[in-house]
Amino acid sequence: MTIFADTSAFLAMLDVRDKNAPAAHIIWMQLVQEDDVVITSSYVLLEAFALIQNRLGLIAVRDFQDKIVPMLEIEWVGPSLHQAGLAALLTANRRQLSLVDCVSFETCRRNGIDTVFAFDQHFIEQGFTCLRP
Repeated sequence: MTIFADTSAFLAMLDVRDKNAPAAHIIWMQLVQEDDVVITSSYVLLEAFALIQNRLGLIAVRDFQDKIVPMLEIEWVGPSLHQAGLAALLTANRRQLSLVDCVSFETCRRNGIDTVFAFDQHFIEQGFTCLRP
């Protein structure tokens, strides 16, 4: 199965203080054991690196890069995907919804992905299934 991974999942995996950390670790281990394809976008990676560095420091950035990123399939955001995400953001007209979120939704739709590794309620609002242990 192909699963989309969001920044919220990456942060939960790296921050033991995150309320979703226990669930994130269980889900990640299941994904690895079941040999699922885990895809994310270059925008999610950019967002994740920035948040991890800001909240947890460079040691956590290195752990993310060395232990998690190599296991991901990365969908590099080009002009078409960026424009589709931007159009969705502007159409939604919601302050709490980000461009990264909208690009993530479009990435999932374009790749036929309906299951996500995320703790962001926006995915549920968009009709995706969020993995739970």
